[in-house]
Amino acid sequence: MLEVTNRTFQKRYLLLPTQKLRKIVLGILGRVQRKLKMPVHGFTFASNHFHLLVTPRDADHLACFMRRVEQKLSTEIRRLYDWEGSLWQGRYHAIPIENDERAQVSRLRYILSHGVKEGLVRKCAEWPGAHCVTALTESERLSGTWYDRSAQYRANRWSAETGDEEQFAGDEEVVLTPLPCWAHHTEEARRDFVRAMVAEIEADAAVKHREQGTRPLGVKHVLRYHPWDRPKTAKRAPLPWCHAVTDEGRRLFKRAYQVFAAAFRDAAELMKDGVPDPPFPAGSFPPGRPFVPHAAPG
Repeated sequence: MLEVTNRTFQKRYLLLPTQKLRKIVLGILGRVQRKLKMPVHGFTFASNHFHLLVTPRDADHLACFMRRVEQKLSTEIRRLYDWEGSLWQGRYHAIPIENDERAQVSRLRYILSHGVKEGLVRKCAEWPGAHCVTALTESERLSGTWYDRSAQYRANRWSAETGDEEQFAGDEEVVLTPLPCWAHHTEEARRDFVRAMVAEIEADAAVKHREQGTRPLGVKHVLRYHPWDRPKTAKRAPLPWCHAVTDEGRRLFKRAYQVFAAAFRDAAELMKDGVPDPPFPAGSFPPGRPFVPHAAPG
C-alpha cells in the first residue's frame, strides 16, 4: 500500500473545496479507478494538496493512474478557476507503507484528520472537499461528475452555438477497498473502527482548542479565499522514505531501495557502454525503454 501526495503550484488554493470541485474530483477519481482497476482505500483533498491511499499492481500501474488523475484535474481546474499556469508544484510522491496494521491504520487516521487537526472544522465530516470519511463511517455513495471534453469539443466544432457542458457530464463513483489489514473484518466492524478513530480525532482537537482558547474557523472561512491565493507561511518538512512503525522496518526499506538504485545505475552504465540489453531491475523505468515488470509467480 502507498500514500500518494502532491501539492499545488506555490501551494495556492487551487483545490479550494467548493461543491463544484468536490463533484469533479470524485468524478475523476471514480472514472480513472474504474478504467484502471485501482484499489483506493482512502483519500482527502485539502485546499492546496491531496493524499491518496492506494495499492497498485506495480509502479507502471500507479504511474498510469496518477497521470490520468492529475492531467484531468489540471484540465478541469483551469476551466473552473481560469488558471493558466501549471497546477502542480512537481511530481507526485508515492511513499510505501509497511505491511503492518499499526502503520496502515496510522496513515488512514492522518487522512481522516484533515480539516480538524488544522483547526478549520470541528468534525471530520464537515470538511466540504472530497473526503472519504462519511463513506467509511456511514457507507455514503461517493458519486461525482465526469465531463467528456472530447465529445464537447466535437459537438461545438460543428455548431454555431456552444452547448451546455452538462450535456456532456456523466456520473462516476469512487469505490473504496478496505485496508489490507482489515480485509478479514466485516463491513460493520470496519465502520466501527473508523467511527472510533474519528471520535478520537475530534476529541483531541476539542481538547487542544480548550487549552489554547481557540475555536474552529468554519467552512465559511475556508471558502472565503480565492483559488489563486496562497498561505503566508507553509510547513516545510522532508518526506519520509516510508511509513513504518519500527526503526528496523525503515532500515529494511532504505536498504532495499539502495540495492534497487545501485542495480539501476549499473545497468545504465552498461547501456552507455553500448550493451544492447542491460539488466535493469524489475519495477524500473529504463531511459527510452518500456517499464520492466516483475516476473510472474511460478
